[in-house]
Amino acid sequence: MSKIVTAAMVVIGDEILSGRTKDRNIGHLADILTAVGIDLKEVRVVSDDRDAIAEAINQLRLRNTYVFTTGGIGPTHDDITADSVAHAFGVPCGYDRKAYTLLEQHYATRGIAFSDARKRMARMPEGAEHIDNPVSVAPGFRIGNVYVMAGVPAIFQAMLDTVVPTLETGAKLISRTIPSSLPEGAIGGPLGDIQASNPETIIGSYPKYQDGTFWTEIVVRSRSHEKLAAAAGAVESMLETLQPKQPLAR
Repeated sequence: MSKIVTAAMVVIGDEILSGRTKDRNIGHLADILTAVGIDLKEVRVVSDDRDAIAEAINQLRLRNTYVFTTGGIGPTHDDITADSVAHAFGVPCGYDRKAYTLLEQHYATRGIAFSDARKRMARMPEGAEHIDNPVSVAPGFRIGNVYVMAGVPAIFQAMLDTVVPTLETGAKLISRTIPSSLPEGAIGGPLGDIQASNPETIIGSYPKYQDGTFWTEIVVRSRSHEKLAAAAGAVESMLETLQPKQPLAR
């Protein structure tokens, strides 16, 4: 079986925590990573605080193959992600010559002043490598196993498209969805027993409500077709046993 590859995400910004900005990057990252066989294990939302950002990055990079961050690499005073990542790695943060030249030329071509604020977008931790930005030029960067990208969804998605082909991927999770008319309270105990007997699967139970009716959706996930089939079969047998018998028509 292929190696299990894991990832975590740090979403950075007071505007996310205040509710002023609604995150649109978590779901996109989860979809993309799942599709290539990388398990997104944890997402943290952190304020614009250097120590809090560094702490989250240092904790997550030690127990995951990859860490992805979004937000805080723009031109304003509260865009402190580059400094925070440098602090996490214990390296200086300064102007990256390649990024500086790239941005300088970009603004000159557009006839826009390359102000001190815009120059901030050329700052990176020492030793970082660029992540190309085909949308607005200002690059993200990678240092160690940490990938630092923009918070604007269109730019984040474009950056991620350049990053994904370079990542190590693992065995993909396959899944099977089993609907049930029974409530979670009726299936919770037996479903837990099935999970315990099938440790190489992940079994989730999700209550649903539609058109005035409650029902339950059971999703079985595994990296093995055989293990998936065995667990799904056990769930189906359990549901058949618990399903109330319909009275015979007279």
